[in-house]
Amino acid sequence: MLNNDEIKNMDEQAIERKLSELRLDLFKMKMQKTTSGIEKPHLLKDARKNIARLLTVKTSRASGKQGK
Repeated sequence: MLNNDEIKNMDEQAIERKLSELRLDLFKMKMQKTTSGIEKPHLLKDARKNIARLLTVKTSRASGKQGK
């Protein structure tokens, strides 16, 4: 699980790469859950939360740049 300090230290490109990576992982986990079941279903929740954290930081940076 990503923490806020790690995310705030990332640049925009790193956030985008991590977002695409997490979205792909989430898709794969959902497909696996549907077809055969997964051993660690809590990882779905963790992936969604990490995506939300990254998007929150990305949005706040974008709004901060527009305000200046």
